[in-house]
Amino acid sequence: MTNKKLKVGNVPNLRFPGFIEEWQTKKLGEIATFSKGKGISKSDIEENGITECIRYGELYTHYTEVINEIKSKTNVNTSTLVLSEENDVIIPASGETTIDIATASCVLKSGIALGGDLNIIKTANNGVFLSYYLNSKKKMEIANLAQGISVVHLYSSQLASLTLSLPKLNEQDRISSFLVLLDERIHTQNKIIEQLKTLIKGLSEKIFSQKIRFNEFNEEWEVQGLYDVLVKFDKTTTINNQYPILTSARTGIYFQKDYFDGNEVASKDNRGYNIVPRGYFTYRHMSDDVTFKFNINTICDKGIVSTLYPVFTTSGVNDYFLKTYLNEGQAFKNYALLQKQGGSRTYMYYNKLSKLKLLFPTLSEQNKISQFLSSIDAKIQAEKNILDKYQSQKKYLLQNLFI
Repeated sequence: MTNKKLKVGNVPNLRFPGFIEEWQTKKLGEIATFSKGKGISKSDIEENGITECIRYGELYTHYTEVINEIKSKTNVNTSTLVLSEENDVIIPASGETTIDIATASCVLKSGIALGGDLNIIKTANNGVFLSYYLNSKKKMEIANLAQGISVVHLYSSQLASLTLSLPKLNEQDRISSFLVLLDERIHTQNKIIEQLKTLIKGLSEKIFSQKIRFNEFNEEWEVQGLYDVLVKFDKTTTINNQYPILTSARTGIYFQKDYFDGNEVASKDNRGYNIVPRGYFTYRHMSDDVTFKFNINTICDKGIVSTLYPVFTTSGVNDYFLKTYLNEGQAFKNYALLQKQGGSRTYMYYNKLSKLKLLFPTLSEQNKISQFLSSIDAKIQAEKNILDKYQSQKKYLLQNLFI
């Protein structure tokens, strides 16, 4: 792949060897025709349906630039439906936000029923190339074309006005096949991570319920109240931005500016925020779905969180063991369900948490369990790091392979 940044002409920054011609500028309406999907409500979806189908909402939640495996099926009479042709590009005709609506996918199978609120783009160009192009370089332009407030609409006449720079078909094929290979590797990497997560979740549940144990341990687990284990930490900030703002999320703990792509959403005045020293626990004390996630600060010497996040350390237990026990063990989940007292939210204030009683093994067995489970966690993190590199590579390529 060569860098064309210093070359004059309508060419991308990066280009595969052997391609030298300038890209041609055309309106999308000059190279494509437009139509709409039809029907297929949520109630029309049948697990054992005959006809494969795509509903517009699935473009947001399930599909990427290339669609070759179909999620849903229906038994609606095909004579009343709009069926795809291979290479069709589909993009939502309505959505909640302008960014969401700028989501294109290429359908690589004919005969797929395309639901209502889908714009269908038919072209002699490579549909996969077009999908990647629209989702990257043209995403903000499409978002700016969309109209509406509570519901955003995108019309074919607006799409037709898009100005595109297009190479010859053989270069489109080369670019799209390369990006598809990269996406396949990203998909495989995600599967590896999900399989490891399933493994550690299943093992954790069996370990904490004592269905499996290491051979060298046979002592009974003893009941212990968390009030004997947890040590509350009450120090708060006295000046604004005293330490980095942290986000304690279900996927881990992060610097807030990294978690929100460079933005900090905390109060402008964060005096009085809870301080989280390195190695200390924090968690959000309320939940909309009875799920709580306990995290340990491993990313800085001292960070801060809002007062909705209690902070504590421990005494006499293995911290990794306790964190995993609370996050994956059934005992805490059952206890959390007991705290739900009507309304949509469940509260797990620190004083409630400290009243929980759990069965604990000896410290040596805790250490053994932690060593075993943390080795799988380390493997998950290593695979996530690989995934991050693939995703960064894709982002760079999408910015530089198109004009």
